[in-house]
Amino acid sequence: MRNKSILKLVSRFVMIIVCSLLVLFVLNICLFIGVSFQEMASGGGWQATEELTEELQENGDGTYFVSERGKQILAERDAWAVLVQDGTGDVVWCSENLPAEIPLHYTAAQISADTLGYIEDYPTTTAARENDLLIMGHPKETYWKSMWNTYDLSLIKNLPRNAVMIFLVNLLVVFLIYAFSTSGIVRYIRPLIRGIEALPEERVYVREKGLFTDLAHSVNEASEKLKIQEQELKKKERARANWISGVSHDIRTPLSMVMGYAAQMEDDAELPDEARKRAQMIRLQSVKMKNLVNDLNLASKLEYQMQPLHMERISLAAVVRQTVAEFANLDFEEKYPICFEAKEGSGRGMIRGDKDLLCRAIGNILTNSQVHNPDGCGIMVETDAGDGAFVIRLEDDGIGIGEEELQKLQSTPHYMMSDGGVEEPRHGLGLLIVRQIVAAHGGTVLLDHGRQEEKGGFAVEMHFPIKENDDET
Repeated sequence: MRNKSILKLVSRFVMIIVCSLLVLFVLNICLFIGVSFQEMASGGGWQATEELTEELQENGDGTYFVSERGKQILAERDAWAVLVQDGTGDVVWCSENLPAEIPLHYTAAQISADTLGYIEDYPTTTAARENDLLIMGHPKETYWKSMWNTYDLSLIKNLPRNAVMIFLVNLLVVFLIYAFSTSGIVRYIRPLIRGIEALPEERVYVREKGLFTDLAHSVNEASEKLKIQEQELKKKERARANWISGVSHDIRTPLSMVMGYAAQMEDDAELPDEARKRAQMIRLQSVKMKNLVNDLNLASKLEYQMQPLHMERISLAAVVRQTVAEFANLDFEEKYPICFEAKEGSGRGMIRGDKDLLCRAIGNILTNSQVHNPDGCGIMVETDAGDGAFVIRLEDDGIGIGEEELQKLQSTPHYMMSDGGVEEPRHGLGLLIVRQIVAAHGGTVLLDHGRQEEKGGFAVEMHFPIKENDDET
């Protein structure tokens, strides 16, 4: 079907080219004939000589005179004339402006030559007056010199101008042919282009008519397939989200029981220390599993916009201060000293947001520093306002991250630093959830090395755009 459409299109353009060449050939012939006949001497010097014979009159004494009309004919063409008598070859009459070098007697051979072209380099035309011969001489620059005075010299001189004119006429005809032949194509192809552009956004239908019928049919088929695929994809994503939600719900009860029994065994003084340590390990890993399931469920809801957002006017600085305080209070061993600094102007960071989700995002980054630095590290938290955005920067001076891993982490939201060994640090759902929460508030997340890169460290910046109504107090 596609080959048939291509052949149809090619054949159409071939026919257009062939027809254009034929039209241009006929047009150029007509132009050439028109320009040529406009300058033909048969409508000029030869005709004027014929007219002059009628204006040449004979006196009673055998002499001749020319009428006023005859004088006008000679003046209009700036020509001279002689009347050669039959038999003798003598000039029995001549015009007043006869050049001195023109002979007054002609032999038969000279007359034969004169009728074919020139007398003393003057182009000539002839006509019979009874038995005599009238010769009219024209200025030397009047005609192109040939054995037959056919074309005016002006025709040759104006050849470049005429060529340009013919070229422009050809160009105009080509443009008109192109415009006429493509007008139908544009009419048929415009709906196709609009349909193709609209394919990613909506279901389209293009009328299957004209030169591009097969292509229009293909576009309609593609639209139907995309619609079906979109429906299937939504169905799969909905099933995945429901599955994640169901698993999160179903695993909560047995996981709570495991955590409860593990806590009881951990607190049972009658058990050996080794058994109590194993019970503690079970409880801690169960807590991690619970947090992981919760994170997975939250990430899924945020991705499909199923997580309800409780938007209210809140102070970003206050949210950060509260989260930092809660984190510091839980650091019983004081392995993660934290410093909070609210720069001047950041207290005006009022936005419409979900306080709990923002606390979760900040808490995820602080927890991330703990996970990756089990031996402890210092943490710096700053809030700032400027350049059209409120900025929250959280930075630790821990083991940091390599340049290659940072690039991967920046380009892949759910990138895990290592898949080998459970003890190796990894970035998982935590940063993905941070990105999703910040994006839900219209912001962006930047990842970078610590400011003192030679000492390691990892930094996360959250940027929230400043809006006019957010600055209202």
